[in-house]
Amino acid sequence: QVQLVESGGGLVQTGGSLRLSCAASGRTSTTYTMAWFRQTPGNEREFIAAIQQSGGITLDKDIVKGRFTISSDNAKNTVYLQMNGLKPEDTAVYYCAARKSFTFSLLVSEYDYWGQGTQVTVSS
Repeated sequence: QVQLVESGGGLVQTGGSLRLSCAASGRTSTTYTMAWFRQTPGNEREFIAAIQQSGGITLDKDIVKGRFTISSDNAKNTVYLQMNGLKPEDTAVYYCAARKSFTFSLLVSEYDYWGQGTQVTVSS
């Protein structure tokens, strides 16, 4: 089993920045791909970005628009999401996910482990 714990969410003004962290523990040797998703009430969870253990990255360009960056520290089993230029429409619960596969996926159903989520609120 793998446990994922997100942190770093909070309240920020429009244009501000936050860095989310996702610490993995347990059988992390099986978590070959990590990703960030977000969800707003009444909507489906949507993919933001993913990173492989090798460092390969894929992003949802419509969401990221050059504002978000995903990175990882394999020694710390931690994945980060740096978010700059935040907008009120970025308000959501942000989730970290892990997949027992080397290939990317944008689908919620193809991730094996999930964190509890961290709330990000951007005020106008």
